[in-house]
Amino acid sequence: MSGAGERRTGGCQCGAVRYALSGELGRPSICHCRMCQKAFGSFFSPLVSVPLSDFTLTRGSIAAFRSSDLAERGFCRDCGTPLSFQYIGSEKIEISIGSLDEPAEMKPVIQFRAESRLPWFAELAALPERELGGAEEAEKLERVRRSSRQHPDHDTQSWTPGGPS
Repeated sequence: MSGAGERRTGGCQCGAVRYALSGELGRPSICHCRMCQKAFGSFFSPLVSVPLSDFTLTRGSIAAFRSSDLAERGFCRDCGTPLSFQYIGSEKIEISIGSLDEPAEMKPVIQFRAESRLPWFAELAALPERELGGAEEAEKLERVRRSSRQHPDHDTQSWTPGGPS
């Protein structure tokens, strides 16, 4: 949880949507339900809640998909980054931890819907790791870095895909 009044920022991959959070954040969590798996295209969704009054869009707007009669999921309509989850009419919004500029500060402290957790999830940390290998792979990664259209992990005055303007 963060301290009262602490400002945190985040946004989507392309930079079309940016936001700021202030005040006390809820407990960081992960949800294993099938809807969250689909919404994030991943094994779970990492989320942290904040009162709506402490959530401010600083650039762009969030598109929403009403995933049930009770909830909607926010995302960037330009790049598809999952940004939020909210129960309809709630005074709180859940923000995707991966969209924060400093996601490492939001270590999850609880898991929800464990009955839907993928059966091999606990084995992931033990998988072999592959190190960067060879000049060809290093050059490829350098080309990706040079041509990246990903917004940096901090606020910018403006941003267009391909770099700041």
